[in-house]
Amino acid sequence: MTNGPRADVPKPCDSSEDRPKRIGVFGGTFDPPHIGHLVAAVNVRHQLSLDLVLLVVANEPWQKAGDGAITPAADRLAMVRAAVDGVPGLEASDLEIRRGGLTYTADTLAALADRHPGAVLFLGLGEDAAAGLPTWERIDEVRRLCRIVVVTRPGSHPGIDERWVDERVEIPRLDLASTDLRRRVADGRPIDFLVPAAVAWSIQERGLYGGALL
Repeated sequence: MTNGPRADVPKPCDSSEDRPKRIGVFGGTFDPPHIGHLVAAVNVRHQLSLDLVLLVVANEPWQKAGDGAITPAADRLAMVRAAVDGVPGLEASDLEIRRGGLTYTADTLAALADRHPGAVLFLGLGEDAAAGLPTWERIDEVRRLCRIVVVTRPGSHPGIDERWVDERVEIPRLDLASTDLRRRVADGRPIDFLVPAAVAWSIQERGLYGGALL
């Protein structure tokens, strides 16, 4: 007797065996990851019918080299894993950490293209990052390897050359910054509902940012 498909098995968005896999890529330091990161990732996945969105934790971002101390990569990876735990279609990636050295998006996209032959890669960027695309290292390689998705907010009018943009996804306006969250922790102020509860617990457990969460 042949059993039919199980109704309780979750399926990826717009899944089809006869089309290439669609993978979103959000890179960042995630120091710490917050709900703004997750809102962007789940909205891009939904609107573009992606099978998977990878939150790729930077090892040593070349844009921030020399800008001051960054929380160790292992701690940032642990926080991202805590943030995406149980969220369908979102996954933390340690690809850049395992590679080591400075983090370049072109290298990451090339590695993902090798790992997922035939997949269509979608690089998610905030408005500020997208505006700086002309200054990126090996930007021609980046454009060849992926479709560029700019995440926008209601009422924003960023100065981005439309020739760089393949897709736009609008998300709710959430004015959150990891820098401010680090200050809040250091000052002993609450970060409840600004980061997932599992991330707050990871910050406390690891003693990050020089403060204590109550």
